[in-house]
Formats: sequence, C-alpha cells, structure tokens
Amino acid sequence: MPPEPATPRRTLAIVGAGFSGSLLALHALRSSPAGTDILLIERARRFGQGLAYGTGNANHLLNVPAAGMSAFPDRPTDFLDWLQTQPAWQGATATSFVPRHAFGAYVRELLTAELRRPNIASRLVLVRGTAEAIVPDGDRLAIRLDRDRTRTADLAVLATGNFPPAPPRVADPTFYDGPLFRADPWDPAALEGLDPKAPVLLIGTGLTAVDMVIALLDHGHTGPITALSRRGLLPKSHRIGPRPPPGDAPSFPARVLPLLRTLRAAARAAEADGGSWHGVVDSLRPFTQDLWQALPPADQAAFLRHLRPWWDVHRHRMAPAVADRIAAARAAFQLGICAGRIQSFEPRTPERVEVRFRARARDGGAQESVVVARVINCSGPSCDYDRTTDPLLRDLLDRGLARPDPLKLGLDVTATCALHEASGAVSRQMFAVGPITKGRFWEMTAVPDLRRQCDTLATHLASLLMQMPGGAS
Repeated sequence: MPPEPATPRRTLAIVGAGFSGSLLALHALRSSPAGTDILLIERARRFGQGLAYGTGNANHLLNVPAAGMSAFPDRPTDFLDWLQTQPAWQGATATSFVPRHAFGAYVRELLTAELRRPNIASRLVLVRGTAEAIVPDGDRLAIRLDRDRTRTADLAVLATGNFPPAPPRVADPTFYDGPLFRADPWDPAALEGLDPKAPVLLIGTGLTAVDMVIALLDHGHTGPITALSRRGLLPKSHRIGPRPPPGDAPSFPARVLPLLRTLRAAARAAEADGGSWHGVVDSLRPFTQDLWQALPPADQAAFLRHLRPWWDVHRHRMAPAVADRIAAARAAFQLGICAGRIQSFEPRTPERVEVRFRARARDGGAQESVVVARVINCSGPSCDYDRTTDPLLRDLLDRGLARPDPLKLGLDVTATCALHEASGAVSRQMFAVGPITKGRFWEMTAVPDLRRQCDTLATHLASLLMQMPGGAS
C-alpha cells in the first residue's frame, strides 16, 4: 500500500512578543491542533517583556497585586507561586506590589519552559526581526521582514502593543527635533546628560509620568519637576488592607450618564458602610467590556471626551509605596502638578526652553510658562494610527487591509478580533490582540483582561486551523 500523505503543517504567526503576543503564543500552544507551528516575531532584543515589563527599575512596581497577575485563568496563583520560588521575592504575598521586571521575568520563563518541552520546542519558533508587511499570497500570508527575509503563515495576529506617545500639536514643532526634548519616556537615553539640579517638565500626569518621577528620584534628581496635563489629574492609590465589598449592586445601565449616577451612588453607599469607592470600581471589572460594547457610539464618544481622565485615575491606580513617594515629592515642593494645554516652546538658551501653556478654564485660563532644561513626553500611548510610522501598520493601512476603529483608539476589529479592512470586509486570516483592540473592547491593558482575550482568541484560531484542508476534524 502506498504511504498515507503527510498531514500538512499549519503556521500561526504572531507579530510582537511583548506580554500580549507571548501570552497568546502560550495559549495557542495549548489549544492548537497537532502539526501547528507558532511563529513569534519580535523586533526588540528580548522576548516576553515589552515596554511595560522591560523596565529595569526595581521601584517601577506593578499596579495590580501579585494575586491578580497569573498568565492563565485556570491557574490563578501561577505568578504568586512562581514568585515564591525566586530568592529575591520569596516573601511576596497575594497583596504584594512587586517590581514590573519580575513579571517580565515570569513571562520569559514561561516561554523558556515551553521551549524545553520536547513535544513543544519544535512548534514554537522565535524570530528576531521587524515585520514590515503582511501580504496575501494565494491561500497563505507572506510576512516580509527586515533584511529581505520572508516567512509564510496561514493566520497572522498583530500583537504590537502600545506605541510611544505622540507630541502635542503646536504651531512650530521644530523643538521636537532638538536636544532638550525626549519623545519616548522608555528610551534609556531619556535622562542621559541631565543635570540633577535642572528643572524638568513632564508632559502628562498619568502612570507614565509617575514612572518618570520615580526614575528621576532614583537617579538622585533634586531639581524641580513639573508634570502638566490638560486636567492635572494624578492616578489614585490602591487602598491598603481589606475593604468591604460594594454590596448588592443593581444592574448596570447601558447609557453613560445613568451608569455614572449608579456608580456614584454605589460609592457613597460603600463609604457610608465603612468601605470605599475602590470596591465599587473593582466590582465593575468583570463587566467593563460588556458595558463598553453596550454603550451607543455617541455615549462612547462622550465618555472619551468628558469622563475618560477620571476613569483612568480611579481604575489604573498607583501601588501604595509609589503613591507615598509621589506624595512626599509634592509635599517637599519638588513635584508640581499643573493643568493646562501647551501652546508653544520658546528656546531661551542652548540649555533652556520656555514652555508656554494656557491654564484650564476653571483656573482662570491665563497664559503661563515654565523654563526647563528637558521636556519628556509622558502623555501615554499614541492611538492616532493616521500618524503612525510603524512600517507594518503603515503598510496594512495603505493597502486597505486594516483600518482605524471609529473612535481612533486602535484598529477596527470584530468581536473575534479579526481585522476590518478599509472596505469594511472582515479578514479571514489577519487578527489583532492587546491594546490595539481597545476601540472594540476598551479595557485591554491589564493582565486579567489580556489573558481572557488571549485565551478566547487562541481557542478561536485553533478552530479555524482545524477547519483548514488537512486539519484535524
């Protein structure tokens, strides 16, 4: 008898090996049919970390306790169990806020463990390089990499994570090309050559700005630090110690103003009962994505325009130890928080620039300024894909193989993370995961949200691979 034909191998390509891409690869290895190769492509030096968890600063802490950081929903204590096997963090408890680089090491070790497994190592292929285009090629996809390399795949997932912040729009942007501006707060050169006594301006007052204040203090910076955003809101602190649950919550309205009133009433009731608003906000987490998708588009836009900054500071909070250092820097008048909109940058000397901004209307709307030696953009990830310079996204958008979502928060995807093409057509081969799907899912930055998305998407991709000719039935 002639030998049976070999089952054709299938390939799932994941572009980006930060947390989202690495986690999807781990879940795909568990759910994909036999004969599926997982191609994990990463342009950075290290796999499994990304910007968030690649920081080497031990004082950049996770803003979620260790108990909530497992990579797997069916193994809720996995990260905590791993921490307790590490000499540096053996004393960690469920409520510990550990360094972010610890979580990056955890994800890297998960990948390494998979590569050591005999039945898995041949299926997981790590490719270092920059994906510059994904082009349909018959019934497959050609993934073009730098240095004139090409890989092919049956399905591809974009896991490109967050992009560096975009600079504020000003009439004369030439300052951004000068030596006193740092466009990327995560660039190791952001603080290079800075006089410890020199004044610094941080654009933004969110968690990225908080990280930069901690980095400055750890570098021994003694000069004044000004953090400026449109509303001047700092992230709140996690509450230390147990807190009572928010009680029996009613159903959540699917309109933004009634929902706001419901949450405010629940917060008042919790505080009257000895609790706090923290429990109310946390109780919303399992329903956040459902609520976001239930809101009419006009309500989503209104939320982004008027309420988003307040949601961010209450939902994405500082670890208590970090909040204490920020409070101490403010009490010592080293850190100042300003609310306003940047108008212009006026060089005064080769070492100083005057940053002019208009205070918010409730503070009088006056023209104000600060003279500093360095401006660091900490305004948060850029979501304006019309301005993106990322080669892969630029190529997909230009070819019409992807489009921005209607709210300009990322790429437009379906409920199963498939890309919408410029025409509105739904791709059968290209998907996205992580922060770039924020327009559809809203909350897509915290580990619990990402692991749920990766688990669901991996199962969906496995079913597609099984339905392909030659796939398992």
